[in-house]
Order: sequence, then C-alpha cells, then structure tokens
Amino acid sequence: MVNVGEKPITRREASAKAIVATIPEVVSAIRSGQIEKGDVIAAGRLAGIMAVKRTPDLLPLCHPIGVTNADVFIECGEDTLEITSCVGISDRTGVEMEALTAVAVAGLAVIDMIKSRDAAAQIQSIRLMEKSGGKSGHWVRGDR
Repeated sequence: MVNVGEKPITRREASAKAIVATIPEVVSAIRSGQIEKGDVIAAGRLAGIMAVKRTPDLLPLCHPIGVTNADVFIECGEDTLEITSCVGISDRTGVEMEALTAVAVAGLAVIDMIKSRDAAAQIQSIRLMEKSGGKSGHWVRGDR
C-alpha cells in the first residue's frame, strides 16, 4: 500500500456515473413497479451505498477510509438507467474508488433485478465524473 501517513487530512469528494442499458419495456416496468423482484431503484441505491463501505475489501491495496457521506441516484431514461454516486470523506487519501465501486455495484444490483426480463441488459461506461480535495485539487471530466 502507498504510505499516506504523512499526508494531511483534508475534505475530499468524488462522483461517478454508470449506465445500465436495457429495453424500453423494462424501464417502463421499473417505473410502474412491475418488476417481480421488487423496487429496482431502491435496491440499486442501497447496494451502491453499501458497496462504498466495502471497497477496501474488494480492491487490493485500497486504503480503508472514514466515509462521511455517500449517496446513489438512479434516473430512468427511455432504454437506460443512469446511476450517479456522490461520496465524501475527511481523510488522507482519495475517495474515487469508492464512488466508482458504488455505481458498479448499483449497476450489478439493477441487472440482477431485471435479468429475467432482459438477459442482454448491460452496464456501460463506468467513469469518474469529478473529484476534489487533496494534492491534485479539483478535477472535472471533460468530453472524453
């Protein structure tokens, strides 16, 4: 692991996004509460938030950190669900991996909930959107 013991504790935040691509009929069923396993949005949000706290257990060499806030939002499009995470800490290392883990696991939870209706559903474009704090300061994703 990288030694972060000498680094100052600072406020750090990160946000990430992922897309779950499916078919319009599945998104319609999610909106109307007709998915057999239950509330897809609630399950996805909860899975993502819970995953934030488990990130160091999943990723080798990832530091355990004191997460102060985490939230996951899921918005329905026509044939997609857009998942966004926002995670904050006051610590010596960044929170990017926690934000990315949140959207990845939320996406997996969504897939699990809808797989009986769309076996071809897929997670696309997991990406860091913004981060702030620490030595590198504030960063926002550009067009790429």
